[in-house]
Amino acid sequence: MEPLLQSLGYVVIETRRLDDWGGFATGLLGMQLADRAATGFNLRTDERVGRLFVTEGDRESISAMGWEVADADTLAQVAARLSDAGHGVERASASLIEQRRVADIIVAHDPLGNRLEFFHGAARATDKFAPGRAISGFRTGPLGLGHVVLTAKSADQLLPFYTDLLGFRLSDYSLRPFRAFFFHLNSRHHSFAVVQTGEDGVHHLMVELNSMDDVGQAYDLAQLEEERIGVTLGRHTNDFMTSFYARTPSSFMVEYGWGGRSIDPQNWQPFECDYGPSFWGHERSWLGPEKRAEALKLRLEAAAAGRRAPDFIPETNKSAPGR
Repeated sequence: MEPLLQSLGYVVIETRRLDDWGGFATGLLGMQLADRAATGFNLRTDERVGRLFVTEGDRESISAMGWEVADADTLAQVAARLSDAGHGVERASASLIEQRRVADIIVAHDPLGNRLEFFHGAARATDKFAPGRAISGFRTGPLGLGHVVLTAKSADQLLPFYTDLLGFRLSDYSLRPFRAFFFHLNSRHHSFAVVQTGEDGVHHLMVELNSMDDVGQAYDLAQLEEERIGVTLGRHTNDFMTSFYARTPSSFMVEYGWGGRSIDPQNWQPFECDYGPSFWGHERSWLGPEKRAEALKLRLEAAAAGRRAPDFIPETNKSAPGR
């Protein structure tokens, strides 16, 4: 099935901790706070008006994922595909469309109740992106904001919806130390993933930087705050990302990374990544002792086998301050 979606265009975060989120996103992540109002604000990572929409509420999580399509005709195709399969589809209100600063939105939910907003026509800001701290910029453009990883009691509940209906394509999967499935829409290795943890929810949002130093300096900053680091610095085996995970003011993490793998989505062949999720590092505090020991064993085995990743980052699809 040909994918109708282009990328992860934005996410919506619901929180009681607006001030904490503003400080975290600008001071650590380097995002730009914009359009501040009593009930929330936008966060910019590039030329767009908003890539994260932070709204006041009680959920303390990502409350919606915004998936971008090319145009109105494609949006209608997505609506028809979902409706024909028995999934409810609603057109967003004019006020919500204006709030997201896009041309149009339809709203649906996946089998676990996660809210999905499909949209086209995102607005560009009139001023240049101004990072909240000194960073080189975020890698976005046609690749989208980054990726979102959900947790699930059973991944089997979600996968047919995203693959058979929405056209996400499998990049790879792993079965140890936990079941995880990774899916792409474009040349970013994955824009979406599901980790089977025994609990339905949101695991993390990933944003990618244009410089490894941006990540290293953020890692230093994060270590100044008690319990801010959720996963230590390391490098993934499947998408080659060097990253750490920061605990947000809400119930999920942000992966802050550099060096993500670019793939050819038309010719990519999925595979089982059976040598663990990381070449080195990435000590996962969210795992129990038994699974952490298994993850370490897999890392050491990968090291003993001499497994490596390329030491470069593609020069395409970058978005830096002022571009």
